[in-house]
Amino acid sequence: MNKRLTVKQKKFADEYIISGNATSAAVKAGYSKNYAHTNANKLLQNTTVKSYLTNKLKELDSAKVADMKEVMEYLTSVLRGEQTESVATAKGIYEDVEVSAKDRIKAAELIGKRYGAWTDKKEINGNLTIDIGIGDYDADN
Repeated sequence: MNKRLTVKQKKFADEYIISGNATSAAVKAGYSKNYAHTNANKLLQNTTVKSYLTNKLKELDSAKVADMKEVMEYLTSVLRGEQTESVATAKGIYEDVEVSAKDRIKAAELIGKRYGAWTDKKEINGNLTIDIGIGDYDADN
């Protein structure tokens, strides 16, 4: 059976994620101030609320971590000279300039590695026979 959160439970969970304070979250969600602490503890034990909190926290964590698509898009923008970096001039003033050729080459190398453009490994398809010679070895000795 798939239980759904009530509006108050969802508000509590969302407020709890923001503040980390269960009692305060219960009050902001509309629970009685006199029983906020008790209600907060019960809500945190509720399996539907716990499941919602777990899923929301996973979503927030994944939003903080770059995925491969985002990394590749950034490297491509560096390679194409679309990114700038702040450098200090002789007068001590910081100016935004295009990334260096060195950085663009490094981005190209990283993209190439991702797609296997440069590798020392060789793929061999089909049958392969390897003869290993051991010299003048005499089994009778």
